[in-house]
Amino acid sequence: MSVFWFLGAVLALFGGNLWPQVHSALAPENEVPLRPTTWLPEGKVTTITLPKGRTRRLYFTLKKKAPSMSVTVSPCDLPIEWSLAARTLKDKPLKSLQWSTKKSVPEVWWRGPGTEEKIHSFTGNAVDTYMGPSSPHVSIYILRLRSKEQNTRATVYLHEGLRPSGTFPLLPADPQVHTLGVGMTSVTLSWAPSASISRLPHTQKSYDYCVLVNSKHNYPSLCAAQQSIRKEKNQKEEKKERRRVTAWPVLKDWWWQQWDTYSDPQTLPSSLTDEYADLQCVCKGTESVCTVSELLPDTQYYFDVFVIDKMNGTSMAYTGTFAHTHEEARPTATPLREGELRWVTFRDKGSNSEQFFSFHPRGWQQSGLLTLQSCGGGQKVKVTVSSKGEVLNSQDVGGDLIQIWLQGSPSYLIHLEREGTPAQTSAATDPALPQGLMASVKMQTSSAYHRRAVPSLPSTLQLKTFNRLRSCNSVTLAWMGTEERSLYCVYRRKLGKYEQESGGVSAPCLGPESRSDTERVLCKYFQELNPRRAVTTAVIGGLEPGMAYVFDVYLMRRWGIPIKYASKMVKTRKEC
Repeated sequence: MSVFWFLGAVLALFGGNLWPQVHSALAPENEVPLRPTTWLPEGKVTTITLPKGRTRRLYFTLKKKAPSMSVTVSPCDLPIEWSLAARTLKDKPLKSLQWSTKKSVPEVWWRGPGTEEKIHSFTGNAVDTYMGPSSPHVSIYILRLRSKEQNTRATVYLHEGLRPSGTFPLLPADPQVHTLGVGMTSVTLSWAPSASISRLPHTQKSYDYCVLVNSKHNYPSLCAAQQSIRKEKNQKEEKKERRRVTAWPVLKDWWWQQWDTYSDPQTLPSSLTDEYADLQCVCKGTESVCTVSELLPDTQYYFDVFVIDKMNGTSMAYTGTFAHTHEEARPTATPLREGELRWVTFRDKGSNSEQFFSFHPRGWQQSGLLTLQSCGGGQKVKVTVSSKGEVLNSQDVGGDLIQIWLQGSPSYLIHLEREGTPAQTSAATDPALPQGLMASVKMQTSSAYHRRAVPSLPSTLQLKTFNRLRSCNSVTLAWMGTEERSLYCVYRRKLGKYEQESGGVSAPCLGPESRSDTERVLCKYFQELNPRRAVTTAVIGGLEPGMAYVFDVYLMRRWGIPIKYASKMVKTRKEC
């Protein structure tokens, strides 16, 4: 045993001198790291991880009888740089040489004396293939791949021989995807059949077309489409989880990046069930015509067609196309004037169950305010505000006044729709409708030049009276205001005996524009920055003893419909 140990020690000490040492001045980018060699196998699709800014090297040699070769590089989703070089050495290493564990065979060949010739180079994100004859004088071929933008991956395939490998599907002479027809919600596509599919008998189904559609851009490869789909899926999951970012995930990502930098190449799995599981092909099969339906009107879509070899796990991309779907037939919209108060009526009979209006705010801010209030007690009305086909706001319109802020668009489309069957009501029986007014919704639009949001509303719209301050000819009212300086107007109406029994409440949609000037008692400005103390009072005099009155307070605004407080019925004292 000691003899073998002695011989091993001698070989370790003097074995390095058997090979002449060559000291060559190499550029830093040509230095080969002392890591295991990555050999490129022949006849297998190899996946390579490309870290940002780092050059990956793959080495291969050809068989002596190989007349030619071809190298196919398929980038995934980003442009890459790759080149193929042939290195010829003056003296080949001895086969019986015992290499150290730190040096690999290609590294010693690289540092040995010889010449190197670049035979091909390419930059881009398209599939590129080099085909050329083999040279008996070439000692080793070196394939370099580099990604400048960010981390990505690519697949490499080496084939020896004159005949096509048959690993990749064949594209026709015209790989362009053509548009046969475009509708409002559908697009019909066609493309020239692939020879890989047309040559096969109908019993064999090893190839498939896959049509993908998206609203962003065309994909150069199926891998790029998969990356985009997975990225969107991960972003949605991250928003749902909302996990805290700590130092450990960052360190873990850095560790795996360093590990993957020089990881061994991977071959594609034979089963593509997991590989293509996340693809949502709108058309799949062997037909070269596809109709994509359920699209949105007036929207641009991008269409990509891929022919997939399910046996080898490879694919080729046709030249994608795009199409813009037709817009919907726009209904006639009634323009709304600045500050116009409009009563919208829905009739019980006919097709007038929806109405459209348009509004163009003034000023460069393109901001405005839309206020609505429902006046029909038995009707359900829905308002939808859109701009350039995009819905901005949609909600039901009830008895309470609603405010919708408009901003960022030069024009708005307002859609009012009556939902369900309207109740059989009239102005005489429905207290929500003032007499002589048959409207269902009261609406107003106005531009807001220097506002940034909707005006503030009072915390409550209830009126309060004080029994101790009630006399034979006067009452005291109190109500909540806002922190903005606004005008408040008080109206009164004397009730008869029949109106006293029914309550005498004024209609919610009865605005100051429908009231007589004789009913207006006073108007006052009020402002309180503290919302808790925003209470104002008014003493209403000149009343008759023992009479019932209904008081209404309106918040008069420069923008929007005046806000009506809840009516309050008060009876003066008979004797004082």
